Amino acid sequence: MSKTELKEVGTIEVEGKPYNIAVAGGSGKIHEGEGHGHDGHDHAHSHGDPKIYAGYFEDSQVKDRPLSDYAGDWQSVYPYLQDGTLDPVWKHKAEKGTSSVEAIRAEYEVGYKTDVERITIEGDVVTFYKNGNPTKGSYVYDGKEILTYKKGNRGVRFIFKKTEGDADAPQFIQFSDHKIAPEKTDHYHLYWGNDRAALLNEVTNWPTYYPSSLTPEQIVGEMKAH
Repeated sequence: MSKTELKEVGTIEVEGKPYNIAVAGGSGKIHEGEGHGHDGHDHAHSHGDPKIYAGYFEDSQVKDRPLSDYAGDWQSVYPYLQDGTLDPVWKHKAEKGTSSVEAIRAEYEVGYKTDVERITIEGDVVTFYKNGNPTKGSYVYDGKEILTYKKGNRGVRFIFKKTEGDADAPQFIQFSDHKIAPEKTDHYHLYWGNDRAALLNEVTNWPTYYPSSLTPEQIVGEMKAH
């Protein structure tokens, strides 16, 4: 089929507010679909099937993923929320949905909050930086968990377990990034701690990381495109 033969065959309506992850935020409401595959913002501009991105997929489509999908040097976006860099993103989301700028920012304030400003992933080694000080551990794949949300959509957590490393490095890390099969990620939300099951119930705090090579302006552009 040539480009000239391509045409729109339909649109998919997805319920929910247009925010990056479904969480209990400043409003106290649970936003189902936290793990990517939630909300109603659509990454079809750069990512495969928009239905999968919105969290509608079959179990058979979910595949194990390697840590190399997340390899790289990553920066937290929380400082950009704090200094106002992301204010245009909240305005953009408010214009697309029904929440106010203030309500959206409050939700992300809870979601993005973290004291880990940078993460590097090389091979099986994950290094967490707090105030420039590194803590690292080696991690192996520990399976995936499919989470179902109230409105019917779903998300996947890809989980890795520490095999050795610094005592302060978390026992478990869980990635959530809208993808359900092997594919290099462009940003992700990360949950970490020492209790695998408890982390699956965490939907209020989802530290979010973009490549360290991106400028603040580029991150704003990425977020608005989503």
